[in-house]
Amino acid sequence: MLEKYFSAPKTLRRLRGGISGPHIDAFAVDLERDGYAPASAVRYIRAAAHLGCFVQRKGGVLSDVDSDTIGSFDRHLSHCRCPHFKRAKIGYHSRFGVKLFHELLVGCGICSTEPVPEVRAVPVLVTDFCHWFRTHRGVKEPTLRQYARGATDLLRTLGEDVGQWNAQALRDFLLERAGHSGTPTTQKLITSLRAFLRFLNFRGESHDNLALAIPAVAHWRLARLPRCLSAEEVQRLIAARDGTESGQLRDRAILLMLARLGLRSGDVARLRLTDIDWNSGTLQVIGKGRFQVRLPLPQDVGDALLRYLECRPANIATDRVFIRSKAPRGPFASGDGVSSVVKHALKRANIDSPAKGAHLLRHTAATEMLRNGVPLDQAGLVLRHRSIDMTAYYAKADVALLKQIAQPWPEVKG
Repeated sequence: MLEKYFSAPKTLRRLRGGISGPHIDAFAVDLERDGYAPASAVRYIRAAAHLGCFVQRKGGVLSDVDSDTIGSFDRHLSHCRCPHFKRAKIGYHSRFGVKLFHELLVGCGICSTEPVPEVRAVPVLVTDFCHWFRTHRGVKEPTLRQYARGATDLLRTLGEDVGQWNAQALRDFLLERAGHSGTPTTQKLITSLRAFLRFLNFRGESHDNLALAIPAVAHWRLARLPRCLSAEEVQRLIAARDGTESGQLRDRAILLMLARLGLRSGDVARLRLTDIDWNSGTLQVIGKGRFQVRLPLPQDVGDALLRYLECRPANIATDRVFIRSKAPRGPFASGDGVSSVVKHALKRANIDSPAKGAHLLRHTAATEMLRNGVPLDQAGLVLRHRSIDMTAYYAKADVALLKQIAQPWPEVKG
């Protein structure tokens, strides 16, 4: 496998001759499997050989490599004089290559697993709260982590004897935290505290509904106009990812799904091959709270998906539809990767938008539905809104409709 990246016999002998040598070919196989570019793979392989040279000169063996050894090697790079390793090749690529090589050694059992640093134990009540919320509400892990932070902070501040809590202590806790945070952070804390306090009341830990003691922060989220793109800007955005390369085809399919169906970024990241029913031309989406709906698959979205799936990497062990185009290859870890696709497409299309993530296209899709005469209840079904009021928020962007219902300004008679 090493011959794919190096051709000189002398170089091949040197790379396979050090203490890293017995594992260099396996390292090259892993790099190719994970989709690293050849130029990057060459640097990482050289870094692995360099690490072996460094450890050998110190009188050690490969099994001695740990975080301390990697730290010493990192410091060594700034004044390296090792033969065959030019200083121009050190830096980020060497550090990252050594990290990847160490992961291989740990996976092979050559190096021991690093001990997990001791962290402060999560209170039992918070663990039970997360389990209950995950089971009964279908809450995803990022949301649970946010809720757990607020609940843990509350328990450690007021004490774990919930029966001693009162409304004044809860308000003081929130107002103290709000004094050091912005409005969005405070709102998230309010939501997490109310959810935790309702759980305590449900469990019988508290006989009073203390969630009512958490005050609200004045913020009218539906007061402003929805942030969206024009039809011309949507066309420019999608055209910015025209092409035949796998990454371009993937991005175009993602953009079309967001713009036509109003999906959330997490919906796209979690989409599986079995969610697409080609015979009926529908798409199954499981969103917040495990709310499941089957949506029609527009022709242009289906065509874009087919073109992408034809060139999608087949050697990736996942049934997720969309795969990262950069190494290591695999499914998106979260919706952040999908939002990143939108952000970069906006930059390529030279569109100065009011927002940069995937939710911008959800707003755009909702606004376009209402402008084209789709009833509020049907638009809400596609967008999976729990309240018709949320869907009505987008009706404010339909200026033509607003003109029809606007009352004339009364004339002032002198």
